[in-house]
Amino acid sequence: MQRPNTAVRFVSYEVNPQQQELRLFYQDERGRRFGSLGRLRAWLAQRPDSLAFAMNGGMYAPGGVPKGLFIENQKQLAPLDTGHGAGNFYLQPNGVFYLTTARRAGICATREFRGKAGVAYATQSGPLLLVGGRVNPLFTPGSTNVVVRNGVGLRPDGRVVFALSREPVNFYDFAAFFQRRGCREALYLDGFVSRLYCPALGWRQTDGDFGVIIGLTTPKRP
Repeated sequence: MQRPNTAVRFVSYEVNPQQQELRLFYQDERGRRFGSLGRLRAWLAQRPDSLAFAMNGGMYAPGGVPKGLFIENQKQLAPLDTGHGAGNFYLQPNGVFYLTTARRAGICATREFRGKAGVAYATQSGPLLLVGGRVNPLFTPGSTNVVVRNGVGLRPDGRVVFALSREPVNFYDFAAFFQRRGCREALYLDGFVSRLYCPALGWRQTDGDFGVIIGLTTPKRP
């Protein structure tokens, strides 16, 4: 059963990829970028599935082009970025959130991703919030670097935890939230642009102008 997190500062949603249809979305069948959560919802409304949950799925370059690795339906549409640079994406270690053809989720450091087999979907971002259950040592308790943030965590039982802060938070507090939820690994997705659509939680943000979108779909009832 899905339930909202009781922490006032965050809204979170848990997914079991073995039992639920979790995917990454970028463009429709005509090559048009979805961009917003609302456009994805409208596109699915004309199809057998409906949108149960959606969140922007990582950083993007001008024009909404995925920043770093993007794999959709086992096809690599953007390459792994192993370079260095400025900005949150390049804070180390950065990493990849992925889903396999066996419907298992994973989060790993960028340097560990090469050669992974059976990946159906993947998006790269940074930095990693948790590594082996520990908060990234680059983060400082009490930091004044606060913005609204969204991210994804992975528990040992394979369940995926998505979270959006309800108010500006620093990296340390955001990582600690995933730690309290029992996650061993967690990846930062993006900052103030972050949006979340989840009617089950009473959260219906449908705007935005993103690259990759993470979405959970459910079959429409007859």
